[in-house]
Amino acid sequence: MTFIRHLLFAVTLVFAGAAFALDLDSAKSQGLVGEQPNGYLGVVKATSEAVELVSDVNEKRREAYQRIARENGISLEQVANLAGQKAIEKTPSGEYVKTPTGQWVTK
Repeated sequence: MTFIRHLLFAVTLVFAGAAFALDLDSAKSQGLVGEQPNGYLGVVKATSEAVELVSDVNEKRREAYQRIARENGISLEQVANLAGQKAIEKTPSGEYVKTPTGQWVTK
């Protein structure tokens, strides 16, 4: 149960995001970025701001996933994949998600 609590906290923290020139919620609602099954944010429509945002968010996610993996004795990939599944489930209709086959679709 501790693992799930840590994972949910990390996902919430990551989604809260920091103050970027383009914030995460705006980027998602504009269709510039989307959630991927691997737990990381992806660029849907490449702009310099979207690429920078994705890089920043994914760095923070990777750090959070590594910490959770270490604390729970599991792999980074396991944590990231579970986080990706949760993120896609929480993505509202109209925003982009990547399918397991690699296609961007609106949810």
